[in-house]
Amino acid sequence: MLDKTFDPKTAEPRLYARWEASGAFSPTDDPSAEPFSVVIPPPNVTGSLHIGHALNHTLQDVLIRFERMRGKAALWLPGTDHAGIATQMVVERQLAAEGNIGRRDMGRETFVERVWTWKAESGGTITRQLRRLGASCDWSRERFTLDEGLSAAVRKVFVTLHKQGLLYRDKRLVNWDPHLQTAISDLEVEPREVDGHFWRFAYPLEDGSGEIVVATTRPETMLGDTAVAVNP
Repeated sequence: MLDKTFDPKTAEPRLYARWEASGAFSPTDDPSAEPFSVVIPPPNVTGSLHIGHALNHTLQDVLIRFERMRGKAALWLPGTDHAGIATQMVVERQLAAEGNIGRRDMGRETFVERVWTWKAESGGTITRQLRRLGASCDWSRERFTLDEGLSAAVRKVFVTLHKQGLLYRDKRLVNWDPHLQTAISDLEVEPREVDGHFWRFAYPLEDGSGEIVVATTRPETMLGDTAVAVNP
């Protein structure tokens, strides 16, 4: 007997579990089928999916289901990304909130173990969200960018690109956390508005007829100036 009203909270998980168990999301083993694959741009394992992920994954799901119905060996490969600096920040904040020692005191191996523990918790949130969205991923092939095989592939690509001159190290400004003594990503920065101040630099004209005044909120950038106005 049908319920009076449709309850997606109970119906959708039940139906999805049935789809997944049936192997409906795995590519066909027909050797004559044309292959078609999409790799999920791996979301950062540090948190949970947002509305942008929902849109992105919906479009990928449409493509995969369409090609699957056309008889292709369609594979939608799920996975998550290690999100290096961001993950480090999340775990370090957890340690600080718990009153535990920092990463330098606990040592690399112990800290990495703690990061893997967090990955298991956070990554599980992401995969549960994808399932609730109805994403038709082949979960038997789920990957993580620090998996043994995948991390080796990442290193190989980085080394290859470096040798080809397509990847290089450069100097750039980064966000620095003075408390945790580490670089942090833009996503981990908490912007705050503060009252600024103007410094005014008066540059006298050579003929004594006046001066040029330049105002700035960043006086340290002005101290390197060698000229403000020159004869063309």
